[in-house]
Parts: sequence; structure tokens; C-alpha cells
Amino acid sequence: MSVGVKIALVYDYLTQFGGGERVLKAFCEMFPEAPIFTLIYDERATGGAFKNKKIYTSFLQKIPGAKKLFRGFIWLMPLAIEQFDLSDFNLVISVSHSFGKGIITKPKTKHICYCLTPTRYLWHDAGLPFKPVSQFLLTYLRAWDYQAAQRPDYFIADSENVRQRIKKYYNRESKVIYPPLWRLETGGEKLEVEYKNYFLMVGRMVPYKRFDIAIEAFKRLPEEKLLIIGDGPGRKKLEVRNKKLGAKNIRFLGKVSDSELAKYYAGSKALIFPQEEDFGIVPLEAMASGRSVIAYRAGGALETVIEGETGEFFSEQTPESLMRKVQSFDEKKFNPQKIREYSFKYDKVEFKNKIQNFLSHLHNYKK
Repeated sequence: MSVGVKIALVYDYLTQFGGGERVLKAFCEMFPEAPIFTLIYDERATGGAFKNKKIYTSFLQKIPGAKKLFRGFIWLMPLAIEQFDLSDFNLVISVSHSFGKGIITKPKTKHICYCLTPTRYLWHDAGLPFKPVSQFLLTYLRAWDYQAAQRPDYFIADSENVRQRIKKYYNRESKVIYPPLWRLETGGEKLEVEYKNYFLMVGRMVPYKRFDIAIEAFKRLPEEKLLIIGDGPGRKKLEVRNKKLGAKNIRFLGKVSDSELAKYYAGSKALIFPQEEDFGIVPLEAMASGRSVIAYRAGGALETVIEGETGEFFSEQTPESLMRKVQSFDEKKFNPQKIREYSFKYDKVEFKNKIQNFLSHLHNYKK
């Protein structure tokens, strides 16, 4: 980029630290002077990953309980995101799965949206809480979301899957640049665990991740172990379900450090991935540790899992289909070193290089 260009970063809301937040963190490394504009910021929930950044929040930040109950304010988020004043910046980069792309910029300002997905609950996974008014909210938010998607000058999609959705729902063209893989280091510390010969599932416990499928499948496979790492609003319900099933071969480990997670990946037989993701960085984290993936044949996994080389697929999103694949799975047929080498193409360095190349050719890119 030219000398003197003032850059701002925009993110929907910083209330956890997952794949999307890791994308933002990579942009922060590329542009350390760029401030972040976000609807709501929770430093503790993001693990302090952005504590040294200048962060501007919306009026929603001042509402009591907003950090934890932010989903209850989605009807205010279009108004809130449009209140930010970005007139001092030449370039704005939004990393967005919902409202961030809706910022309003001056004609002189270039706006690039790195799109994690068209807003999931509005389009391809529709359904809001607040049943009495949910249909009204869907209609209003869909209309706003479509108009907001016309505001960026350029779209970057985080996968071919998302590129197709951007075209379908927003009628916008986009370039695919895969999100950065942050390699998890073991840190040299000894990992004391009692588990051996286990399968692993990692992620935020929300309905579409389909932890329920894995629990049901492994309940019927008492000879196999399943470790579940992560947290989220659905954890308690899943633990209660698991207890009712009496599945003693399934363990919930909650959140763990990155160094612990790397060792759990490396020690597993394979990663279980039963959801349909827009992209999905977790399979690549497993591959970076030399582990293969058993994935549902849909979504972003089709772009990262090479059948027979870095993993295998099951074709129906059911416990029975997953169970059959686990029963027939042979970890010895996979080469850990080749799997690890394959993950290099998604490295954070590659991401940064592709973003810089995109920025350097902006004048050749059509809206």
C-alpha cells in the first residue's frame, strides 16, 4: 500500500476468540497501527488477544449485560454499525460474518470486506430466537443485510463455498483467499493425560457444529473414546444428554491452552468434524499436527480434506453414517508427515502474502 494510507479494521463483535478472530489478528499483525471498530468488545472473552490495540466500540457496549447477551440486541446492530465515523481513513478492511460489512464510508475511502460468510442465520441457516417477532426480524434484517452487502468496494471470500454464497445471496463477485492457519506450538511442556487411542472433536458448542451427532455415534461405539475440547452456550445441554445416554467413553475437557490443544491433536487417532462449515480452520489445525480428519461431506471441508490422503468423509449427517465411518477407519493408512506438509499451503505467511498481493492490484479489480 502507498505510504500515508490510513487503515481501519472493522469486526462484527469481539465476544470470543475463534477462527474469525484469528483472521482479524492476522490483519492486526499486518497493520499494527490500524484501530479496530467493533460493536461490542469483551477483553476477557477474547483472551486478551487484542488488549494492545486501539478499539472503538458502539453504543451497545454501554448497555448492561451486552457482552454476554449481545445476541439479544441484533435488531439494534444495523443502526449501531452505521454510527461509526470512518471519514479519516483511506482504506477500511472489515472482517465480517454479519454486521461489519455494513459500515458507511466516504466516497474517497476504499472498503474491502473479508467475508467469513453471508450472515448465517439470515440466509442458509435461518432462524432467530424471540419466536413471536422472529419473522419480522428476519424480513427486516435480510433487507438490511442485502443493502449492506452492496457497500464494500471489494469482497474477499474465505472459501469457494463462501464465494458461491456471496454471489447467490448478495449478487457480488469475490476473490477467494483462505484464512490463515495459526500453527499451535506444544511449548515443550509435558501433557499429563490419562487418555490413549482417542478420537477428538474441537470447537464452540453451538447447534450447527453437530456435537450431538458425535455423541450419539460414540455412545454406540463403547470400545472407542471421544474427547471433546471447547465451550459454548450448548455445552451444558450436551453434557446432560451425554449423561442420560450413559456414554462413559466420552469426555468433555472444556477449554485448554493452545499448547495443550496441539498435543491433544497430535495424540488423537483422527479429528471428528460432523458439521457443515463455511470454511473450518479446525481440520487444518489437526492436519498441522499430522492428524487426519473424518468429516461430513459438505461445506468447507470439501476444500481442505483430500479423501484418502488427509482424511475421509461420511455422506449423511447422521450418527449412523458417522458410526460406520469410525468403525471402518484405519489411521495407519495415513502418513502424518505428508498431512503436515499439506497444511503448509494454508499457513499464516501465505495468507499475508496473498492479501498484500490483492491490495497491490486493487486498481485492476472490478467492483
